[in-house]
Amino acid sequence: MADEATTRWLDEREQAVWREFLVATLMLWERLARELADAGLSMPEYELLVRLSEAPGWQLRMSDLAGGLVSSRSRLTHTIGRMEARGLVERRACPSDKRGVLAAMTEAGYQVLVDAAPTHVTGVREHLFDHLTAEQVDSLGAAMGQVGRHLREA
Repeated sequence: MADEATTRWLDEREQAVWREFLVATLMLWERLARELADAGLSMPEYELLVRLSEAPGWQLRMSDLAGGLVSSRSRLTHTIGRMEARGLVERRACPSDKRGVLAAMTEAGYQVLVDAAPTHVTGVREHLFDHLTAEQVDSLGAAMGQVGRHLREA
């Protein structure tokens, strides 16, 4: 663990960039979450449905889903439970592994996703991509990819 004597403090430029990043990402997340709430979903629920919609048979092992969503298994279990109660997903036994559990999107879940997607995609475009040049989009993708790779390996 770092201590005060060994800490590599942020310089003025880094501190300014960090604060801009922090404020912008928190504000973006909050705005997108508010817009999705109007469509009846939270951000984690929406992303979960997106992941399931992209999977064969609209289903994934819970452990794979948790890893892809960067979510703890217990948090995912609670989210799935709430969504299951609303008829959006269901849990199924994994045919290839008796200990495994699959999360599967229902037809109702797919319809909720189809209804919410235009709102979410419009929000992402209006609040993020419409304010960046193509070069900035490429730079943002490269930077976030680098940070993501570091954090996955850590």
